[in-house]
Amino acid sequence: MKDAKLIVLKQERHILSLLLYEGRLMEANAYPLPAAGPAEEAEGASGNVSCLLGSIYVGKVNNVVKNINAAFLELTKGQRAFLSLDNRNEPRLLNRPYDGRLLAGDEVLVQVEKEAVKTKDPVVTTELSFSGRYAVLLPTGRPGRLIFSGKLDNSCRKILKGFLEREEIKNVLERSSLIIRTNASELTEGEPLVQDILRLDSLAGQILSVAGTRTCYSCLYRPASAYLTEIRDTYHDQYDAIVTDSPDLYEEARLFLEQQCPGELHKLKLYQDPSVTLMNLYGLSAKLREATETRVWLKSGGYLVIEPTEALTVIDVNSGKYSGKKAIRDTFRLINLEAAAEIARQLRLRNLSGIIIVDFINMEDSADKQELLQALSRELRQDPVKAVVVDMTPLGLVEITRKKIRRPLREQLNETD
Repeated sequence: MKDAKLIVLKQERHILSLLLYEGRLMEANAYPLPAAGPAEEAEGASGNVSCLLGSIYVGKVNNVVKNINAAFLELTKGQRAFLSLDNRNEPRLLNRPYDGRLLAGDEVLVQVEKEAVKTKDPVVTTELSFSGRYAVLLPTGRPGRLIFSGKLDNSCRKILKGFLEREEIKNVLERSSLIIRTNASELTEGEPLVQDILRLDSLAGQILSVAGTRTCYSCLYRPASAYLTEIRDTYHDQYDAIVTDSPDLYEEARLFLEQQCPGELHKLKLYQDPSVTLMNLYGLSAKLREATETRVWLKSGGYLVIEPTEALTVIDVNSGKYSGKKAIRDTFRLINLEAAAEIARQLRLRNLSGIIIVDFINMEDSADKQELLQALSRELRQDPVKAVVVDMTPLGLVEITRKKIRRPLREQLNETD
Protein backbone atom coordinates (compact mmCIF):
# COMPACT_ATOMS: atom_id res chain seq x y z
CA MET A 1 0.00 0.00 0.00
CA LYS A 2 1.12 3.55 -0.70
CA ASP A 3 1.14 5.96 2.25
CA ALA A 4 0.48 3.15 4.70
CA LYS A 5 1.96 3.25 8.19
CA LEU A 6 1.92 0.88 11.14
CA ILE A 7 1.92 3.08 14.25
CA VAL A 8 3.02 1.47 17.54
CA LEU A 9 2.38 3.42 20.76
CA LYS A 10 2.75 2.76 24.45
CA GLN A 11 -0.20 4.02 26.48
CA GLU A 12 -0.89 3.76 30.22
CA ARG A 13 -2.29 0.21 30.08
CA HIS A 14 -1.74 -0.88 26.49
CA ILE A 15 0.54 -1.11 23.53
CA LEU A 16 -1.48 0.17 20.57
CA SER A 17 -0.82 -1.15 17.06
CA LEU A 18 -2.62 0.96 14.45
CA LEU A 19 -2.55 0.52 10.67
CA LEU A 20 -3.18 3.76 8.78
CA TYR A 21 -3.81 3.94 5.04
CA GLU A 22 -3.93 7.43 3.52
CA GLY A 23 -4.77 8.78 6.96
CA ARG A 24 -7.66 6.37 7.59
CA LEU A 25 -7.51 3.85 10.41
CA MET A 26 -7.83 0.38 8.85
CA GLU A 27 -6.87 -1.92 11.72
CA ALA A 28 -6.34 -1.44 15.43
CA ASN A 29 -5.28 -3.69 18.30
CA ALA A 30 -4.63 -2.90 21.97
CA TYR A 31 -2.33 -5.31 23.77
CA PRO A 32 -1.98 -5.27 27.58
CA LEU A 33 1.40 -4.12 28.81
CA PRO A 34 3.23 -7.20 30.14
CA ALA A 35 3.23 -7.49 33.91
CA ALA A 36 6.47 -9.43 33.91
CA GLY A 37 9.70 -9.44 32.01
CA PRO A 38 10.48 -11.97 29.30
CA ALA A 39 12.42 -14.26 31.65
CA GLU A 40 9.56 -14.54 34.11
CA GLU A 41 7.02 -15.05 31.34
CA ALA A 42 9.08 -17.84 29.81
CA GLU A 43 9.16 -19.71 33.10
CA GLY A 44 5.43 -19.38 33.68
CA ALA A 45 3.74 -19.29 37.06
CA SER A 46 0.55 -20.25 38.76
CA GLY A 47 -2.11 -17.62 39.06
CA ASN A 48 -4.82 -16.06 36.96
CA VAL A 49 -2.83 -14.62 34.07
CA SER A 50 -3.67 -13.36 30.62
CA CYS A 51 -3.32 -16.22 28.12
CA LEU A 52 -1.52 -14.95 25.06
CA LEU A 53 -2.35 -16.42 21.69
CA GLY A 54 0.17 -19.10 20.82
CA SER A 55 1.25 -19.75 24.41
CA ILE A 56 1.91 -23.41 25.30
CA TYR A 57 0.92 -24.78 28.72
CA VAL A 58 0.94 -28.00 30.67
CA GLY A 59 -2.79 -27.97 31.37
CA LYS A 60 -4.76 -30.19 33.74
CA VAL A 61 -8.05 -31.73 32.60
CA ASN A 62 -10.90 -30.88 34.99
CA ASN A 63 -13.64 -32.82 33.25
CA VAL A 64 -14.53 -34.39 29.90
CA VAL A 65 -18.03 -33.66 28.53
CA LYS A 66 -18.82 -36.48 26.11
CA ASN A 67 -22.09 -35.13 24.75
CA ILE A 68 -20.29 -32.09 23.29
CA ASN A 69 -17.06 -34.04 22.64
CA ALA A 70 -14.97 -31.55 24.58
CA ALA A 71 -12.92 -31.15 27.72
CA PHE A 72 -12.46 -28.30 30.16
CA LEU A 73 -9.05 -27.85 31.70
CA GLU A 74 -7.01 -25.39 33.71
CA LEU A 75 -4.00 -23.66 32.19
CA THR A 76 -3.09 -22.06 35.49
CA LYS A 77 -4.90 -22.09 38.81
CA GLY A 78 -8.26 -20.42 38.17
CA GLN A 79 -7.78 -19.97 34.41
CA ARG A 80 -10.06 -22.40 32.58
CA ALA A 81 -9.88 -23.28 28.89
CA PHE A 82 -11.99 -25.17 26.36
CA LEU A 83 -10.53 -28.08 24.36
CA SER A 84 -12.52 -29.58 21.49
CA LEU A 85 -11.98 -33.33 21.08
CA ASP A 86 -13.11 -33.26 17.44
CA ASN A 87 -9.48 -32.78 16.46
CA ARG A 88 -8.09 -36.17 15.49
CA ASN A 89 -4.60 -35.16 16.65
CA GLU A 90 -3.33 -37.44 19.42
CA PRO A 91 -2.81 -35.40 22.62
CA ARG A 92 0.59 -35.42 24.28
CA LEU A 93 -0.01 -36.58 27.88
CA LEU A 94 2.69 -36.03 30.46
CA ASN A 95 1.33 -38.11 33.36
CA ARG A 96 0.67 -41.41 31.56
CA PRO A 97 0.81 -43.08 28.13
CA TYR A 98 -2.11 -42.10 25.89
CA ASP A 99 -4.56 -45.00 25.44
CA GLY A 100 -7.14 -43.29 23.26
CA ARG A 101 -8.92 -41.64 26.20
CA LEU A 102 -8.58 -38.23 27.82
CA LEU A 103 -9.47 -38.39 31.51
CA ALA A 104 -10.02 -35.96 34.37
CA GLY A 105 -6.68 -35.31 36.05
CA ASP A 106 -4.63 -35.83 32.90
CA GLU A 107 -1.78 -33.41 32.28
CA VAL A 108 -1.72 -32.46 28.63
CA LEU A 109 0.32 -30.17 26.41
CA VAL A 110 -1.93 -27.51 24.84
CA GLN A 111 -1.62 -24.25 22.95
CA VAL A 112 -3.94 -21.23 23.08
CA GLU A 113 -5.56 -20.76 19.64
CA LYS A 114 -8.34 -18.30 20.54
CA GLU A 115 -8.42 -15.66 23.27
CA ALA A 116 -11.16 -15.49 25.87
CA VAL A 117 -14.12 -13.52 24.49
CA LYS A 118 -16.61 -11.99 26.93
CA THR A 119 -17.87 -14.90 29.07
CA LYS A 120 -16.20 -17.58 26.93
CA ASP A 121 -12.99 -19.25 28.05
CA PRO A 122 -9.93 -19.30 25.83
CA VAL A 123 -9.85 -22.14 23.31
CA VAL A 124 -6.85 -24.46 23.24
CA THR A 125 -5.64 -27.20 20.91
CA THR A 126 -3.36 -30.22 21.24
CA GLU A 127 -1.96 -29.59 17.74
CA LEU A 128 0.99 -27.34 18.51
CA SER A 129 2.25 -24.86 15.93
CA PHE A 130 5.15 -22.42 15.71
CA SER A 131 4.82 -19.47 13.37
CA GLY A 132 7.54 -17.62 11.51
CA ARG A 133 7.33 -14.96 8.84
CA TYR A 134 7.33 -17.43 5.96
CA ALA A 135 6.29 -20.76 7.47
CA VAL A 136 4.36 -22.47 10.26
CA LEU A 137 5.79 -25.65 11.75
CA LEU A 138 3.47 -28.35 13.17
CA PRO A 139 5.60 -30.70 15.32
CA THR A 140 2.72 -32.85 16.62
CA GLY A 141 0.28 -34.98 14.69
CA ARG A 142 0.95 -36.51 11.28
CA PRO A 143 4.39 -35.51 9.88
CA GLY A 144 5.37 -35.04 6.24
CA ARG A 145 2.61 -32.69 5.13
CA LEU A 146 3.65 -29.67 3.03
CA ILE A 147 0.75 -27.23 2.82
CA PHE A 148 0.73 -23.95 0.88
CA SER A 149 -1.36 -20.90 1.63
CA GLY A 150 -4.45 -20.75 -0.57
CA LYS A 151 -3.37 -17.27 -1.67
CA LEU A 152 -0.20 -18.60 -3.35
CA ASP A 153 -0.69 -19.31 -7.06
CA ASN A 154 0.65 -22.41 -8.79
CA SER A 155 3.72 -20.72 -10.28
CA CYS A 156 4.72 -19.36 -6.87
CA ARG A 157 4.21 -22.77 -5.25
CA LYS A 158 6.45 -24.39 -7.83
CA ILE A 159 9.25 -21.92 -7.08
CA LEU A 160 8.88 -22.37 -3.32
CA LYS A 161 8.89 -26.17 -3.64
CA GLY A 162 12.21 -25.81 -5.42
CA PHE A 163 13.58 -23.80 -2.48
CA LEU A 164 12.61 -26.66 -0.14
CA GLU A 165 14.43 -29.42 -2.02
CA ARG A 166 17.18 -29.50 0.58
CA GLU A 167 18.24 -32.32 2.84
CA GLU A 168 17.73 -30.39 6.08
CA ILE A 169 14.12 -29.56 5.11
CA LYS A 170 13.46 -33.20 4.23
CA ASN A 171 14.72 -34.08 7.72
CA VAL A 172 12.30 -31.57 9.26
CA LEU A 173 9.39 -33.10 7.32
CA GLU A 174 10.21 -36.54 8.72
CA ARG A 175 9.12 -35.35 12.18
CA SER A 176 6.83 -32.36 11.45
CA SER A 177 4.50 -30.80 8.91
CA LEU A 178 4.90 -27.38 7.32
CA ILE A 179 2.56 -24.63 6.16
CA ILE A 180 4.10 -22.13 3.74
CA ARG A 181 2.62 -18.70 4.37
CA THR A 182 1.50 -16.01 1.92
CA ASN A 183 4.49 -13.87 2.92
CA ALA A 184 6.78 -16.39 1.20
CA SER A 185 5.63 -14.99 -2.16
CA GLU A 186 7.92 -12.00 -1.60
CA LEU A 187 11.04 -14.20 -1.68
CA THR A 188 13.38 -14.24 -4.66
CA GLU A 189 15.72 -16.86 -3.17
CA GLY A 190 15.21 -19.71 -0.74
CA GLU A 191 17.63 -19.05 2.12
CA PRO A 192 15.27 -16.87 4.24
CA LEU A 193 12.54 -19.52 4.00
CA VAL A 194 14.93 -22.36 4.87
CA GLN A 195 16.40 -20.46 7.82
CA ASP A 196 12.90 -19.59 9.09
CA ILE A 197 11.94 -23.29 9.04
CA LEU A 198 15.16 -24.43 10.73
CA ARG A 199 14.73 -21.81 13.48
CA LEU A 200 11.17 -23.01 14.13
CA ASP A 201 12.29 -26.65 14.14
CA SER A 202 14.97 -25.86 16.72
CA LEU A 203 12.47 -23.96 18.90
CA ALA A 204 9.93 -26.81 18.75
CA GLY A 205 12.62 -29.34 19.64
CA GLN A 206 13.63 -27.33 22.71
CA ILE A 207 10.03 -27.00 23.93
CA LEU A 208 9.14 -30.67 23.44
CA SER A 209 12.38 -31.90 25.00
CA VAL A 210 11.70 -30.15 28.32
CA ALA A 211 7.91 -30.72 28.40
CA GLY A 212 8.19 -34.04 30.27
CA THR A 213 10.16 -32.43 33.09
CA ARG A 214 7.76 -29.56 33.75
CA THR A 215 5.00 -29.47 36.34
CA CYS A 216 1.31 -28.92 35.78
CA TYR A 217 0.27 -25.30 35.06
CA SER A 218 3.71 -24.46 33.64
CA CYS A 219 3.89 -22.12 30.66
CA LEU A 220 6.49 -23.68 28.38
CA TYR A 221 6.37 -21.04 25.68
CA ARG A 222 5.07 -17.57 25.07
CA PRO A 223 5.41 -16.01 21.62
CA ALA A 224 6.97 -12.59 21.17
CA SER A 225 4.89 -9.57 22.20
CA ALA A 226 1.68 -9.55 20.20
CA TYR A 227 2.46 -6.28 18.43
CA LEU A 228 5.71 -7.85 17.16
CA THR A 229 3.99 -10.95 15.83
CA GLU A 230 1.52 -8.62 14.10
CA ILE A 231 4.46 -6.94 12.34
CA ARG A 232 5.82 -10.35 11.38
CA ASP A 233 2.50 -11.66 10.09
CA THR A 234 1.46 -8.59 8.09
CA TYR A 235 2.12 -8.96 4.37
CA HIS A 236 5.15 -6.90 3.34
CA ASP A 237 3.28 -4.49 1.04
CA GLN A 238 0.60 -3.61 3.62
CA TYR A 239 2.67 -0.73 5.01
CA ASP A 240 5.76 1.25 4.02
CA ALA A 241 6.77 2.39 7.52
CA ILE A 242 6.65 1.17 11.12
CA VAL A 243 6.64 4.22 13.38
CA THR A 244 6.90 4.47 17.17
CA ASP A 245 7.74 7.29 19.58
CA SER A 246 8.86 4.90 22.34
CA PRO A 247 12.62 4.19 22.48
CA ASP A 248 11.88 0.95 24.38
CA LEU A 249 9.46 -0.31 21.72
CA TYR A 250 11.81 0.81 18.97
CA GLU A 251 14.69 -1.20 20.42
CA GLU A 252 12.49 -4.25 21.04
CA ALA A 253 11.17 -4.08 17.47
CA ARG A 254 14.67 -3.57 16.04
CA LEU A 255 16.02 -6.69 17.73
CA PHE A 256 12.97 -8.71 16.66
CA LEU A 257 13.19 -7.58 13.03
CA GLU A 258 16.93 -8.23 12.88
CA GLN A 259 16.29 -11.85 13.90
CA GLN A 260 13.05 -12.70 12.11
CA CYS A 261 12.34 -10.09 9.41
CA PRO A 262 15.63 -8.41 8.39
CA GLY A 263 14.09 -7.31 5.11
CA GLU A 264 11.63 -5.10 7.00
CA LEU A 265 14.20 -3.40 9.26
CA HIS A 266 14.58 -0.37 6.98
CA LYS A 267 10.89 0.48 7.54
CA LEU A 268 11.31 0.97 11.31
CA LYS A 269 11.35 4.65 12.35
CA LEU A 270 11.66 6.36 15.75
CA TYR A 271 9.52 9.53 15.90
CA GLN A 272 11.30 12.17 17.99
CA ASP A 273 9.50 15.50 17.53
CA PRO A 274 8.89 16.91 21.05
CA SER A 275 6.51 19.60 19.80
CA VAL A 276 3.78 17.24 18.58
CA THR A 277 3.10 13.75 19.92
CA LEU A 278 2.64 10.90 17.49
CA MET A 279 -0.88 10.45 18.84
CA ASN A 280 -1.78 14.05 17.98
CA LEU A 281 0.09 14.09 14.67
CA TYR A 282 -2.34 11.57 13.18
CA GLY A 283 -5.38 12.42 15.32
CA LEU A 284 -5.40 8.91 16.70
CA SER A 285 -7.49 9.60 19.81
CA ALA A 286 -10.43 10.74 17.67
CA LYS A 287 -9.97 7.83 15.25
CA LEU A 288 -10.03 5.29 18.10
CA ARG A 289 -13.08 6.94 19.63
CA GLU A 290 -14.91 6.74 16.29
CA ALA A 291 -13.94 3.07 16.00
CA THR A 292 -16.01 2.24 19.10
CA GLU A 293 -19.05 4.42 18.38
CA THR A 294 -22.36 2.90 17.32
CA ARG A 295 -22.97 5.20 14.35
CA VAL A 296 -20.63 5.46 11.36
CA TRP A 297 -21.28 8.19 8.80
CA LEU A 298 -20.79 7.59 5.08
CA LYS A 299 -19.54 10.25 2.66
CA SER A 300 -22.89 10.18 0.85
CA GLY A 301 -24.71 11.23 4.03
CA GLY A 302 -25.96 7.75 4.79
CA TYR A 303 -24.82 5.96 7.91
CA LEU A 304 -24.33 2.58 9.56
CA VAL A 305 -25.56 1.53 12.98
CA ILE A 306 -23.33 -1.21 14.41
CA GLU A 307 -24.70 -3.15 17.38
CA PRO A 308 -22.67 -6.09 18.74
CA THR A 309 -24.63 -8.53 20.90
CA GLU A 310 -23.69 -11.71 22.77
CA ALA A 311 -24.73 -13.97 19.90
CA LEU A 312 -24.03 -11.88 16.78
CA THR A 313 -23.41 -8.41 15.38
CA VAL A 314 -26.20 -6.48 13.66
CA ILE A 315 -25.44 -3.69 11.17
CA ASP A 316 -28.20 -1.44 9.81
CA VAL A 317 -27.70 0.69 6.69
CA ASN A 318 -29.63 3.97 6.54
CA SER A 319 -29.98 6.65 3.85
CA GLY A 320 -29.62 9.39 6.47
CA LYS A 321 -28.79 12.83 5.05
CA TYR A 322 -28.33 11.66 1.47
CA SER A 323 -29.55 14.44 -0.85
CA GLY A 324 -28.58 13.21 -4.31
CA LYS A 325 -30.78 13.84 -7.35
CA LYS A 326 -30.68 10.31 -8.76
CA ALA A 327 -33.71 8.05 -9.05
CA ILE A 328 -34.56 6.14 -5.91
CA ARG A 329 -33.26 2.83 -7.32
CA ASP A 330 -29.86 4.37 -8.12
CA THR A 331 -29.84 6.18 -4.78
CA PHE A 332 -30.29 2.99 -2.77
CA ARG A 333 -27.83 1.11 -4.98
CA LEU A 334 -25.06 3.70 -4.50
CA ILE A 335 -25.57 3.98 -0.73
CA ASN A 336 -25.51 0.19 -0.37
CA LEU A 337 -22.30 -0.13 -2.42
CA GLU A 338 -20.62 2.56 -0.33
CA ALA A 339 -21.89 0.85 2.83
CA ALA A 340 -20.48 -2.51 1.69
CA ALA A 341 -16.96 -1.07 1.45
CA GLU A 342 -17.29 0.64 4.82
CA ILE A 343 -18.71 -2.48 6.50
CA ALA A 344 -15.70 -4.52 5.37
CA ARG A 345 -13.41 -1.84 6.82
CA GLN A 346 -15.33 -1.66 10.10
CA LEU A 347 -15.30 -5.44 10.64
CA ARG A 348 -11.52 -5.44 10.32
CA LEU A 349 -11.05 -2.25 12.34
CA ARG A 350 -13.32 -3.26 15.22
CA ASN A 351 -12.34 -6.93 14.95
CA LEU A 352 -15.97 -8.04 14.87
CA SER A 353 -16.21 -11.80 14.42
CA GLY A 354 -18.64 -14.68 14.38
CA ILE A 355 -22.03 -14.08 12.76
CA ILE A 356 -22.74 -10.62 11.30
CA ILE A 357 -26.18 -9.72 9.94
CA VAL A 358 -26.44 -6.66 7.67
CA ASP A 359 -29.74 -4.97 6.89
CA PHE A 360 -29.00 -3.05 3.69
CA ILE A 361 -31.52 -0.61 2.23
CA ASN A 362 -34.09 -2.71 0.42
CA MET A 363 -33.59 -3.10 -3.34
CA GLU A 364 -36.10 -4.74 -5.68
CA ASP A 365 -33.90 -5.47 -8.69
CA SER A 366 -32.15 -8.86 -8.51
CA ALA A 367 -29.22 -7.56 -10.59
CA ASP A 368 -28.61 -4.81 -8.00
CA LYS A 369 -28.70 -7.38 -5.20
CA GLN A 370 -26.19 -9.59 -6.99
CA GLU A 371 -23.91 -6.62 -7.65
CA LEU A 372 -24.04 -5.74 -3.95
CA LEU A 373 -23.13 -9.27 -2.81
CA GLN A 374 -20.24 -9.41 -5.28
CA ALA A 375 -18.95 -6.01 -4.14
CA LEU A 376 -19.17 -7.02 -0.48
CA SER A 377 -17.34 -10.31 -1.16
CA ARG A 378 -14.62 -8.46 -3.05
CA GLU A 379 -14.09 -6.03 -0.15
CA LEU A 380 -14.00 -8.83 2.43
CA ARG A 381 -11.26 -10.64 0.50
CA GLN A 382 -8.92 -7.79 1.48
CA ASP A 383 -9.33 -8.76 5.15
CA PRO A 384 -6.38 -10.84 6.47
CA VAL A 385 -8.87 -12.66 8.72
CA LYS A 386 -11.15 -15.02 6.81
CA ALA A 387 -14.54 -13.37 6.22
CA VAL A 388 -17.25 -14.84 3.99
CA VAL A 389 -20.57 -13.62 2.59
CA VAL A 390 -22.95 -16.52 3.21
CA ASP A 391 -26.09 -15.35 1.44
CA MET A 392 -28.96 -12.89 1.35
CA THR A 393 -32.07 -14.15 3.14
CA PRO A 394 -35.62 -13.85 1.70
CA LEU A 395 -36.04 -10.84 4.00
CA GLY A 396 -33.08 -9.11 2.37
CA LEU A 397 -30.66 -9.59 5.29
CA VAL A 398 -27.07 -10.37 4.33
CA GLU A 399 -25.27 -12.99 6.42
CA ILE A 400 -21.50 -12.76 6.94
CA THR A 401 -19.18 -14.93 9.00
CA ARG A 402 -15.74 -13.83 10.18
CA LYS A 403 -13.25 -16.05 11.95
CA LYS A 404 -12.79 -15.40 15.65
CA ILE A 405 -9.18 -14.89 16.67
CA ARG A 406 -8.84 -11.87 18.94
CA ARG A 407 -11.35 -10.01 21.04
CA PRO A 408 -13.24 -7.02 19.62
CA LEU A 409 -11.39 -3.71 19.77
CA ARG A 410 -13.83 -2.27 22.33
CA GLU A 411 -13.06 -5.11 24.74
CA GLN A 412 -9.33 -4.74 24.17
CA LEU A 413 -9.45 -1.03 24.99
CA ASN A 414 -11.65 -1.54 28.05
CA GLU A 415 -9.41 -4.23 29.55
CA THR A 416 -8.24 -3.25 33.02
CA ASP A 417 -6.48 -6.42 34.12
